[in-house]
Amino acid sequence: MRTHIISPKRLSLANIREITEHPTQLVLSEEARKQIVWCREYLDRKIATDPNPIYGVTTGFGALHNKIIPAKDVQTLQLNLVRSHACGTGEPVPKEIVRIMLLLKIQSLSYGHSGAQLLTVMRLIDFFNLDILPVIYQQGSLGASGDLAPLAHLSLPLIGEGEVWMGDAKVPAKVLLAKHQLDPVELQAKEGLALLNGTQFMSAYGVWTLLQGFHLYEWANLIGAISIDAFDGRIEPFNPMIQEIRPHPGQIETAREIRNYLDDSELIHRKKTQVQDPYSFRCIPQVHGATKDALDFAASVFSREINAVTDNPTIFPEQDLVISAGNFHGQPLAISFDLMGIALAELGNISERRTYQLLSGARDLPPFLVAEPGLNSGFMIPQYTAASLVSQNKQLATPSSVDSIESSNGQEDHVSMGANGATKTYRIIKNLETILGIELMNAAQAMEFRRPAHSSSRIEKLLEKYRKTVPFIQQDQILYPHIANSAGFIRNTNPLEV
Repeated sequence: MRTHIISPKRLSLANIREITEHPTQLVLSEEARKQIVWCREYLDRKIATDPNPIYGVTTGFGALHNKIIPAKDVQTLQLNLVRSHACGTGEPVPKEIVRIMLLLKIQSLSYGHSGAQLLTVMRLIDFFNLDILPVIYQQGSLGASGDLAPLAHLSLPLIGEGEVWMGDAKVPAKVLLAKHQLDPVELQAKEGLALLNGTQFMSAYGVWTLLQGFHLYEWANLIGAISIDAFDGRIEPFNPMIQEIRPHPGQIETAREIRNYLDDSELIHRKKTQVQDPYSFRCIPQVHGATKDALDFAASVFSREINAVTDNPTIFPEQDLVISAGNFHGQPLAISFDLMGIALAELGNISERRTYQLLSGARDLPPFLVAEPGLNSGFMIPQYTAASLVSQNKQLATPSSVDSIESSNGQEDHVSMGANGATKTYRIIKNLETILGIELMNAAQAMEFRRPAHSSSRIEKLLEKYRKTVPFIQQDQILYPHIANSAGFIRNTNPLEV
């Protein structure tokens, strides 16, 4: 069991990958503990001595910000906030993203600018360590004022309400709390806001999307290299001199990876009859590279966000200030999701075009990559499936961040819609995984018609491993299990370790 210490030290995407891919226990550092306690004690003194209203602490919320709340009701105010905002709908958030949400909420509260009790933070750590995962729903956040509805569902189990996962079943949170002998937390003034005002729903989806996006970018390069050899393509477009005179970092990196994958290939170095290849092969550095650059930009945005304080109001004990502002607004994330969605959709777009070319009967390959075309349809219809997914990804890549809708009686008059961008990009990733899986099926099938010639040692090693999961297709058979297995192979295999 690994240990990760929650501290003011920056959390990285690599940290989150390690934490989520391996059993990990969270431990709160002494420095973070002191910051949380200091902030909470300051806020309690402020409430007791300052006659001025403090938004969301001694006032109502949103359009009700001018309603003063009596001191005897400030705890009830926070309890009511969590209950009333738990309005999520749609499909449940995947458990792996719920884990990231918990981690990011703990990290944000640990900086000591939110006013949460130490007990509340420790209970969230208990949830993570005991794998008590709240049931959260994908729809309901506008991506401004924080991810209110999803974070309300994340917070309900803290007060002994809502639902949590027990295996694949939803059970009342109080059942699992009782099993682990955990009492519900009594929320203090401002704690409901500390829990609900934040961007952890969007941020968790963003982290997951980036980790999967970088993984699929690497796979797109490797599969693209296999397709180049299977199509009897040329290596000249990947020459480093071509990239140096148009020096986009992703383009340079992609071309280098393709050269490395094909370095000792017999097929790539044999004499060619064609002068040039279609764009879907020749322009891999330019297209895949642009996706990599977009992912790198998005990674810089989300790396800042996962180390940020995004609730409201924000507390600065040293300066004796409680400031109501807008760090909960998800616009930086919303724009990044739209960029990622477009960039990832393009990886699928160009992948499907390579699949189409491999099936065309060109360059001494049989039509639809089957020995007896006509009697056999071969790989005709997997391309239809890929085309369907590519088309859906184009629709899903329509930007969300250019949309807004007024809420809270006009007080919240501009929102980011970043949460919609988050869930759309998740679906794009899932579709892309299958699109690449279909290209890999086709490229591996086409390679068999090049025998006895061989690709590079690295590609041949990969294909040998792949054939243990997806067979060569001699005659027509049911293909959907092979498509699923091919996508699963991509999901569960690190291309950099082949």
